Amino acid sequence: MERNKFIEAKRIVIKLGTNILRNTDGNVSLPRVFSFIEDIAALVKSGKEVIVITSGAVGLGKKRLGLESTEGTALKQACAAIGQGKLMSIYETGFDTYGLVAAQILLTEDDFSIRTRYLSLRTTLNKLLELGVIPVINQNDTVSTIEMAPRYENMQVCFADNDKLSALVASELDADLLIILSDIDGLFDANPKINPNAHIIREVDEVTDEILALASGVSDGGRGGMETKLKAARMVTRFGGKMLIANGTVPYIIRKIFAGEDYGTMFLPQKENLPDKKRWIGYATNIIGQIVVNSGAKKALIEKRKSLLPIGMLDIINEFNKGDVVSILDENKKEFARGIVNYSSDSCRKVLGCHSDNILEILGFKNYDAIITRDNITLL
Repeated sequence: MERNKFIEAKRIVIKLGTNILRNTDGNVSLPRVFSFIEDIAALVKSGKEVIVITSGAVGLGKKRLGLESTEGTALKQACAAIGQGKLMSIYETGFDTYGLVAAQILLTEDDFSIRTRYLSLRTTLNKLLELGVIPVINQNDTVSTIEMAPRYENMQVCFADNDKLSALVASELDADLLIILSDIDGLFDANPKINPNAHIIREVDEVTDEILALASGVSDGGRGGMETKLKAARMVTRFGGKMLIANGTVPYIIRKIFAGEDYGTMFLPQKENLPDKKRWIGYATNIIGQIVVNSGAKKALIEKRKSLLPIGMLDIINEFNKGDVVSILDENKKEFARGIVNYSSDSCRKVLGCHSDNILEILGFKNYDAIITRDNITLL
């Protein structure tokens, strides 16, 4: 795709990684941060809508306390509480210089996973953009809504880093373009830190398993790495959006990107473009329960887009309630879909492998013939 066409976008999400917000000594790189703010302000004044996903709160708090590490959940949360205010004051001061208003939004997993909160969040963000405000979003590391109890031991959370958070925001708000800025030039065909002959890949048509296999390592200071960025790209492009990974340490990189200069790796949109509810089911929910299905059920779900019937179930893992989103696994325990269940885990166990006609006799009630109806299933 031509670069000028790729950067055509009305609604843009820009994710700023920890390592580009600070210097090597751990202090905030004010000149770099203000260059981001200057470029983003120019985009907004040109008529574009911009949402900022920012990292850095934990790192700033760690530096302020003079700590060498942030081992342990409580210490990390304390550092986030200290660093978040400092981080937001920089954005507020910077955007105010250009006559723009910034709004702080701190998110947890439940803000996406609980559908009423997710819909409220989306409404609020859309209203802020309508008002010309720049939402500045960060993961709320200061609090945790996931209790450390046996029920949550095997939970798959909808996001655990700001790469995934940026992809969720971009996808759920129908953003045209997600830009992830880190301290790397883009995706390479080998690890450039190990292989000096590694070459950058300028364009990716589809994030396949082979592309995911190119990921290596976690960034210093952050929780992400190339793998989390590639998974973010897979999600965003599946929903019809575009994504760019570029090096945020390049001076005025945002300005150069929108001038059409050839920086970073472009990830091109796919044609599937899932509807909103299926996006939420597949990617924005916390998953506790799992249903293992036989090969026949898997084939019916994938090839014929059928509902999941009790006769196709082999096993029920963990506890869940009617209306929860669960993971659907094949016989090898590999997840291939997710869906909203019509019955609780206890009821599912009782009708395991049974015909739908026997549900009323076994349970004493019958909500649906299907454990999960096809309109509530998202194939991954």
